[in-house]
Amino acid sequence: MTNFFIIGKVYFITMLYRYYRDSNGQPDTKATLYEKQDHGIARDRIDSDAERICARLKSHGHEAYIVGGAVRDLLLGNEPKDFDIATDAAPNRVKKIFYNARIIGRRFRLVHIYFKDGKIHEVATFRALESTGENHIFGTLDEDVMRRDFTMNALYYDPAAEIIVDFVGGMKDIRRRVVNSVLPLDTSFREDPVRMLRAVKYAAMANFKISAPVKKRIRKESALLADASTSRLSEELNKILCCGKMYPVFRGLDRYKLLPIFLPNLDSAFCRQSGGQALKEAFFANLAELDNKMTHNEISRGAILRGITENMLESCGAFQGEEGRPPHAFDVVRELKSLLRPLIQPNVWVDEAVRLMFTDRGWKFPRRRRK
Repeated sequence: MTNFFIIGKVYFITMLYRYYRDSNGQPDTKATLYEKQDHGIARDRIDSDAERICARLKSHGHEAYIVGGAVRDLLLGNEPKDFDIATDAAPNRVKKIFYNARIIGRRFRLVHIYFKDGKIHEVATFRALESTGENHIFGTLDEDVMRRDFTMNALYYDPAAEIIVDFVGGMKDIRRRVVNSVLPLDTSFREDPVRMLRAVKYAAMANFKISAPVKKRIRKESALLADASTSRLSEELNKILCCGKMYPVFRGLDRYKLLPIFLPNLDSAFCRQSGGQALKEAFFANLAELDNKMTHNEISRGAILRGITENMLESCGAFQGEEGRPPHAFDVVRELKSLLRPLIQPNVWVDEAVRLMFTDRGWKFPRRRRK
C-alpha cells in the first residue's frame, strides 16, 4: 500500500514523501516527491507521445513514469535524446495495450512502441533486485530504482501529476552537480564495470564532479573494466564518439587509468613510439577540435574516426607504400581497426574514415567487393 502526505514546508517548498507500510503496519518512508514549483520542468518540454503512453498505461490501472536520462536532461535544461518509460505492467500486458508495440530482448524483455514519424519509445517493466528465474525478473518501483547506476539517472517523472519521485537523493546531487552511485560502491562496479566509464562520461557531459568515494573506487577497481564484454564497451565508445564532449571524456578516462583498458592499443601507441607525449597531446587537440565542430555541424562517424586515429596511423607508417606508391587501402583499414581493438566499429565507418584520408592525399579508395 502506498500513500502521499505533506510533511511540512522547508525553504518555502512543500515536501511530500511516498511511503509504504512495513510488516508492523507503520509508515516506512521510501521517496521524496518534488512538485512542479520545485523541479521546474515545463509540461511542453515533455514528448507528447511519451506522455500519451504514460496516460494510457495509467488508464489501464498501471504505474508509468518517464525515467533516467530524460529526467536528468530536463532538469539540466537540455533536450533529451530519448524519453524512456518504466511501468509495473509486464511486457505482454504492454503489448496488449498498444497495437504498435513489439517485445524485444530475451533475458530481460523490453517493449518498443513505434510511431509513424519513425520515433520509437522504449517501455521497461520495473526490475526486481534479484532475478532467479523467469517469474522473478520483474519487481516494484522501489526495487527498480536500485537497478539504476547513478542517482542522477534514478529519478521518476509522472507527467500527469507533474511530480518527480526520488528514492536516492538524485535531485540533491543534480543541484550539487555531483555523480554518486545508487548501489554501495563495494558492489556497484563489480556488478557492472561499465559503470566506471559512464561515471566519467556523465561527469564530462554535464560538467559534474565525481564524488570522492566514487573517484576512489574507480581508481581502485579500474582493472575490472577488462572483464566487460566487447559488445558493451563498443556500444559505450559509439556513445562517446557522438556526445560532443569527447575531449573531457577521454581526459577523464586517462586521468582515472581507464583508457589503457578501454582502448589498450591506442594508449600503447602513445607510449611505444618516439614523441609519444606529443602524439598524445595532438590526439586530445583533435578531440577538442571535433567537439567544437559538432556544436555547429553534424559530423559523420567516419570523419570522427579519422580525427582520432589519423595522427597515430601517420606516426606508425601506415601511409608509406612500397617504392613510393600509396599503401593498400585495406592495409590501412586493418591498421585503424587494430588501433581500436578489442573494440569493434562497423566497416562502413572505418572505410569512410580511410577514404577521407586517401582523398585528401589524392589517392583512390577501392570499392569493397560484394560477397
